[in-house]
Amino acid sequence: MAKNFVSNKDESVRMFKADWIDMVSRVHFSIPLYLYVPVALICLYRSFFIFENSFLAILGLIVVGIAVWTFAEYLLHRFIFHYHPTTEWGKRMSFIMHGVHHDYPNDSKRLVMVPSISIPLCVLFYSMFYYTFGATNVDAFFVGYVIGYLFYDMTHYALHHANFKSKFWLMLKQNHMRHHYMEPDRGFGVSTTFWDLVFKSTFTGVADKKEVEVIH
Repeated sequence: MAKNFVSNKDESVRMFKADWIDMVSRVHFSIPLYLYVPVALICLYRSFFIFENSFLAILGLIVVGIAVWTFAEYLLHRFIFHYHPTTEWGKRMSFIMHGVHHDYPNDSKRLVMVPSISIPLCVLFYSMFYYTFGATNVDAFFVGYVIGYLFYDMTHYALHHANFKSKFWLMLKQNHMRHHYMEPDRGFGVSTTFWDLVFKSTFTGVADKKEVEVIH
C-alpha cells in the first residue's frame, strides 16, 4: 500500500511563522457546532415566525438544503481541495487548505473547517442562495444546508477518530480511508458516496483485504 501521508499520529505541523496565525489554523471539532447550530435555529425561527412558511414548505426546503450541501461538499473536495496548482504560491495555498490534512490525516485540530474559512463561506453561500430562493425561502433552505455542513464536519472528525460497528459508518470510514491512503484523487464524498457514483469517481478495481482495513 502506498504511503500517502507523513505522519499517522494525532499531531500538528506548524504552518505559519506568526504564532497567532498558526494558532487559528487549528480548531477543536466542537467549534462548528457552537457557531452554526445558532445560525440554523435563527433561520428556522425566521422561517416560521417572520416569513410564516408552512411546516411542509419548511421541511421540503430543509431536505433540498441538505441535498444541495452534499453536492457542494463533493464539488469543493474534488475541484477546490484537490486542485493541483503549478505555481509555488498555488501549491502553498493548496497545502494550507487541504494538503496538510493528507500529510497529517489524524491531526485532530485540523479535521473540521476553521472559522476563518467557514464564516466567509457561510456569508457567501447565504448571499448566493438569497438571490436564488428569495427572502421568504432562503432561511428554511439554509437550515438544511447548515445541517448538511455540520453532519459533514462531525462525520469527518469521527471517521478519523471514532470506532464504528454499524455497516453504514464502517462503509463511510473505509471509503474515506481508501481516499487517504490509496487513491487520493478518487472517493471525494465524505458524508455520502452518492456523487462519486454519479460522476464515476469511485475507486478503481477491488482492493484486497489488507488494503481496505481501517488505518488508525
